[in-house]
Amino acid sequence: MSHPLPPKPNWSKILKPGQRIFLGSGAACPLALVEDFLPHTRVLGDIELIQTLTLGPAPWHDPAYDNHLKVNAFYLDPRLSDLVNRGIEDYTPAHLSEIPNLFREHVIPIDIALISVSPPDAYGYCSFGPQVELNTAATESVSTIIAQINPALPRCHGLSFIHISEIDYAITAESPLPQWILPALDTADLKIGAYVAQLVEDGDTIQIGISPIGQSVLKNLADHRHLGVHSETISDGIQNLFEAGVIDNSKKSLLPGKIITSKAMGTTAHYQFLHDNPHIDFRPSDFVNNPLIIARNDRMVAVHNALNVDLTGQPVVDSLQGRFRAGLGSQSDFLRGASLSKKGRPIIALRSAEMDAKGKLVSNITSQLPAGAGVAINRADVHYIVTEYGVATLRGRTVQERATEIIQIAHPDFREALLESAVKQNLVPRYFQLPPPYEDKSEGIQIRKIRLHDEHDYILRPLTPADDRRLQDFFYSHTKETITRRYGFSLTRMSRERAFELVGIDQNIDLALALIELQGPRQVIHGVGRYYLDRNETS
Repeated sequence: MSHPLPPKPNWSKILKPGQRIFLGSGAACPLALVEDFLPHTRVLGDIELIQTLTLGPAPWHDPAYDNHLKVNAFYLDPRLSDLVNRGIEDYTPAHLSEIPNLFREHVIPIDIALISVSPPDAYGYCSFGPQVELNTAATESVSTIIAQINPALPRCHGLSFIHISEIDYAITAESPLPQWILPALDTADLKIGAYVAQLVEDGDTIQIGISPIGQSVLKNLADHRHLGVHSETISDGIQNLFEAGVIDNSKKSLLPGKIITSKAMGTTAHYQFLHDNPHIDFRPSDFVNNPLIIARNDRMVAVHNALNVDLTGQPVVDSLQGRFRAGLGSQSDFLRGASLSKKGRPIIALRSAEMDAKGKLVSNITSQLPAGAGVAINRADVHYIVTEYGVATLRGRTVQERATEIIQIAHPDFREALLESAVKQNLVPRYFQLPPPYEDKSEGIQIRKIRLHDEHDYILRPLTPADDRRLQDFFYSHTKETITRRYGFSLTRMSRERAFELVGIDQNIDLALALIELQGPRQVIHGVGRYYLDRNETS
């Protein structure tokens, strides 16, 4: 059955000064429609264009439209960040789970929706393609829907359809989808990805973004099995794991058998993978990003980046020193959802340091957050912080324990200064000291995940100064006979300070390894092995 297509838009009759116009974003921005629409804004004023993160060219940012058109963005890429910080464009901080209701309740009233859709099927339904996100709420909240019917748009499954009769105006124009190409991963990215992957278990449900660190995590999950996906965004990395059989969604407690997402960004091959794929269920962000929905996934692992983190575990997401850099996006939604999930793991991953605009190395871990830092999530909702130097386990830990853990995953060049600041703030125990650095300038013995004969996974790693409380627990788990045999005499007490003397050691001459079991966010020592170097001996 054929369905008549809507008429082409007559912009002079549709557009009015002061209108708010929603722009479909991501990889499905209706660029041909925008290019048709933009020249007509020059005879108007006070048009507001509302968007999220958008790939590809953005001609509406041309200074020629500054007096006629203003962008209000929910998420900032580098070009928008610059414009917002210069006061040319604007930014609305909002959780992605909340934005649909801002439209529906007219907190942010919108008049027109510009969207991309696939050609209608035999029943007249068009797909939103790889960008459902806010489209459903936007099209339900406006008086006028204008679409670019794009034959290049993949027809995606899920709650991702609109009937052609609901579209008021349309043009048909085939436009290739802009690609998101994975940037080259450096050593730091790969190390962070490997550490995060150690926190992921077979059968977990994961949410991982499209940042380089996120893609590194996905590369390190190749040996996992039966993973599920409930994620705001998917990309080629998810596709690769699905095609390899690592992701099969068989253990999910919510909507098993389906990858749940609200948008996709990737290569042309990825968009082809999405087309008519029944295993991928696209849904609006008020479902995908709803923390209560996310929490219905048992063993939900959410991995997010941060711009900065302090010694108590507060992550900074959208601004530093009063300058907006990104957006709230899905961080708070997913970290909160994962923290509410049964055996969930909310994880912040970031580089320990980076070069600033002047070429100076600056720590991303600070004793106190700088003025103008945008904190989107409570420190209690972050269970792990990961850098290229290791994993800080935070859930259920005191502020002193948090500080000792986080200092040790900071860049080595900044650890002493962080410790000095922590001492002044009473954030570390009085006996805490940093061990000497490795003499060979390496980063020490790498943490390994191993499986023993009991078929359980363990972590083999060096003891660190933050293990004082864990070693104390290990000591008190022994029987009197075990203590006598281990230490050669009857020892009845292991104070935290004495435990620290045994863990805060110089690993150049006293190599001490611990066999650790991860019990959720709790690390339990099951064994300790030591090797002492006698420098006076030849062997």
